[in-house]
Amino acid sequence: MKLSFVATNDAPKAIGPYSQAVTAGDFIFTAGQIALDPATMEIAAEGIVEQTEQVLSNLEAVLLAAGSDLSRVVKTTVFLQTMADFAAMNEVYARRFGSNRPARSTVAAAGLPRNVLVEIEVIAVRTA
Repeated sequence: MKLSFVATNDAPKAIGPYSQAVTAGDFIFTAGQIALDPATMEIAAEGIVEQTEQVLSNLEAVLLAAGSDLSRVVKTTVFLQTMADFAAMNEVYARRFGSNRPARSTVAAAGLPRNVLVEIEVIAVRTA
């Protein structure tokens, strides 16, 4: 199976030795996205609601570049600095994913990159 690497200027550039996403067949595996503004590479917001919005916008940009979108996500992993932010993150998550309800794991993770509050990675399929 051929692997392809996804890169778009509409999402933050990788801040390490990894790709924004890798495609394998019809599957898309994204790197974890944090609340970086793609234009400035600075943290876009301080609060969990605003950071979650930015993270999902970044993921959406990567998915679009790979030939998919949030409606085609089958699995997510959410990393939270503290589980106290779960409810607020979950409200944004539910609104942005709409009727799509991908499988999800949510874990508390100390020491997220750049001390952000949330990081999310997804697995999606290409649009038909």
